Amino acid sequence: MALDNPSVTAPGTSVTFINVFEITAEHLDAFVARWEERAALMSAKPGFLDSRLHRARSSENRFQLVNVAHWESQEAWEAATADTLFRERTEAARDDATTPIASSAGLYDVAVEFRAVTSRPDGLTDPT
Repeated sequence: MALDNPSVTAPGTSVTFINVFEITAEHLDAFVARWEERAALMSAKPGFLDSRLHRARSSENRFQLVNVAHWESQEAWEAATADTLFRERTEAARDDATTPIASSAGLYDVAVEFRAVTSRPDGLTDPT
């Protein structure tokens, strides 16, 4: 069942940060190890809610890694990403010639949301 959840861009509303990575299979493990270091740094920042790095099941996928992180607000995300150590580590990863990678990142708001539907004893359905 679709929930009525229009995109909200008001200050102080939660945001989702999504970053997709194009990287060869041979460089995945090294990149993931360094990503974990940067994610640990961000997880201690005010406003951080959670983050998951998704790895493609097929080496044929264009984007081998997808990071999805949730923040309490755009302002919290901006403050966290302004951190000098985080910026240095991000730039080092981007400039590392031994691990060529391309990424595309952005902040997103929910446009449409669905939830699982469960059956009730009377045969009707309820969203969970």
